[in-house]
Amino acid sequence: MPVEGRAPLRSIDDFIGAESRFEIPNIANLDRWSNRVLNNLLYYQTNYFIVFALVFILVGMVNPTQILVGMAATVSTLELLNYLSRHQAAFAGLRRRHPGICMTIMLVGGYLIMSMIGSVMIFLFGIALPILLIFIHASLRLRNLKSKIWNRGESLGLISTPMGIILDHFGETFETLSN
Repeated sequence: MPVEGRAPLRSIDDFIGAESRFEIPNIANLDRWSNRVLNNLLYYQTNYFIVFALVFILVGMVNPTQILVGMAATVSTLELLNYLSRHQAAFAGLRRRHPGICMTIMLVGGYLIMSMIGSVMIFLFGIALPILLIFIHASLRLRNLKSKIWNRGESLGLISTPMGIILDHFGETFETLSN
């Protein structure tokens, strides 16, 4: 039975300091590169969650109103699309009975989305920038003995961590990590 938990916070020296070693990955060997990225995502996951939060908050502090409006627009648009996809049959009859109202709603909705596109872009930038920084670090950071031992426990199913659950959700199996 796997133990639910979280990876410990790694030291600054281990994460980016004097103890860390970085090297540009060999892009010709994609299996080795993806193995390095996946293992680093698991080993430094707590550090990466903190980096994500700090960078997102930093972007939010630069444009707080824009990021909140962008977040609200993105979440409400996704929720509306989800709702409409689940109740598609009910809205098909409405479109046939009241085409003018539906067209007006679509035009107003399109205008609202276009007027908020700047805010949505800032919100998406606030998400994409930390992901890019995390991917760059995970790609460049060489593994050490401690990370290999930790990742072996994760790959054997002894430890279940948040990053492991996220990677599993996206289809990354732990068999690839045991190479």
